[in-house]
Amino acid sequence: MTKVTPFHIAFPVDDLAAARQFYGTVLGCPEGRSSDQWIDFDLFGHQIVAHLAPEKADKHHNPVDGHDVPVPHFGVVLEWETFQTFADKLKAAGIKFVIEPYIRFKGQVGEQATMFFLDPAGNALEFKSFRDMGQLFAK
Repeated sequence: MTKVTPFHIAFPVDDLAAARQFYGTVLGCPEGRSSDQWIDFDLFGHQIVAHLAPEKADKHHNPVDGHDVPVPHFGVVLEWETFQTFADKLKAAGIKFVIEPYIRFKGQVGEQATMFFLDPAGNALEFKSFRDMGQLFAK
């Protein structure tokens, strides 16, 4: 696997204080620059930016491995041990999961741990992990 460079994503939120508390306190993302309209966060080395934008489109879901996966969504592929530690942290914080942490595609190519939850603005996040990172793009 080649070296991965940080990605950047900007996403809408309807309450910057709620975003600051969720991403900064609950998820533990260090805060970067901010204004009264947006906040930068460091999500496992990636730059995510919560932008104040109260109006959003309706939600959509696609079936994957017997679950309704929310679209759009974003997140990070974590190391196996980090995934479990992070999942335990979220459970302890009382996060309500859209899809509880579990092993997807068990025994198949691309087997992975995954979990989905929403931020306070309703944005869907997925965090996943592979025991073998070589499976990330396996067919």
